[in-house]
Order: sequence, then structure tokens, then C-alpha cells
Amino acid sequence: MPTWTTYLIFVGFALAASFTPGPAVMLSIHNAMHFGWRRALWSSLGNVSGLLALATLSALGLSAVLQTSAVAFALVKVAGATYLIWLGIQQWRRAGQSSPLALAGAGGEPRADHHPRKLYAKGVTVALTNPKAIAFIAALFPQFISASRPMGPQYAVLTATFMALSLLVLSLYAGLAVLMRKRLNTWFASGWPQRVSGTVFCAFGVGLLRLHRA
Repeated sequence: MPTWTTYLIFVGFALAASFTPGPAVMLSIHNAMHFGWRRALWSSLGNVSGLLALATLSALGLSAVLQTSAVAFALVKVAGATYLIWLGIQQWRRAGQSSPLALAGAGGEPRADHHPRKLYAKGVTVALTNPKAIAFIAALFPQFISASRPMGPQYAVLTATFMALSLLVLSLYAGLAVLMRKRLNTWFASGWPQRVSGTVFCAFGVGLLRLHRA
């Protein structure tokens, strides 16, 4: 398992990534508003299953990343920090431009393909094609793994944590969507959710530059 300090930093990154409105969040909101919270849970389970697949693929190349030179590690770290800062800037630029329903493709009409298997499959597809999830796992996971400890248990803990937090956050968004159907568009249209998450990502990006190779 990673050290507690490293683990808590990772939890902060994972929470920031999970709470930032993206394709998975929009899909969860859309399904909750049209089909209910329980149906939305199926797409959320599909999403975390997709995250498991991405994490497994990332783990296959983890040894090479950890055994490279300090220069190579620094390049990965800079790339991850740049991505986070870029994501934060994008959140600020898009603040208030569109509602979650518009981004999710909701047209106000309930869709017929609400069978749990179809919702689950769509959640998996969204995860596997989500640039945010792919970049987060591929660029940031290796930096929270200590080369002096067994890598398998560390990677398992980080992956399970990311999946659990993602499922929790998606469920919270779905519940919020059910409770605030009428106010949801106004809330996102204000731009504050995007601005807050954008600030958090920029702060984490700067903080990532201070991490050192284990």
C-alpha cells in the first residue's frame, strides 16, 4: 500500500477528478432525471468498470515508467501538471455556457433504451472514451507508486479507491439531479460549479510539480 501521505494526496486528486463535471457526470445526471436514481446507478457501475479496464492497461506499463531516469519522471510529472492546469482553465472558460442537460444530449423526452444492460454498456463506453479518465490514470497513477514497495498492492489500492470515489460521486450527482430537477439548469448556468472545480484543478496542477520521485 502507498504511504498515508501519498495516499491522501491521491484521494484529493481523485475527488477533484470525480467531482469535475464531465461525460460520466452528465450521463449520470441525464439517466437520473429521465429514468430515476436506480437506473442511473447502472451507468455509473459501467463507468467504474471502464476505469478498472483503463487502470489495468496502465499497470502493464507501470514498471517501465518507474524504472526510467529522473528526467523521464520529471517529464511525466510536468505533463500531468500541465494537463490539470489546462483542464482547470477549460472549466473556467466554459463556465455558464451550457447546462448539464444540454451536454448530456437530453431533449426532454425519456429514452427507450433504459434497460440496465444498455445503461451499463453505455457507462463503460463513456469511461473508455473519456480523455479525462484516460489522462488521469495514465499520467498520474504512476507518480503515486513507490518503486521501493511491491507495486501490485499499491496499484490495487489506488485503483479500488478511484473506482469507489467515482461511484460515490456519480451517485451523489444522480441523487442531486432527482431532487433538483427544476433548478439544475439554473445552477450550472451560473457557472460556479465549473469555476470552483477549475480552481481546484489548477491548484492541484501546481502542487503536482512539487512531488518527488519515490
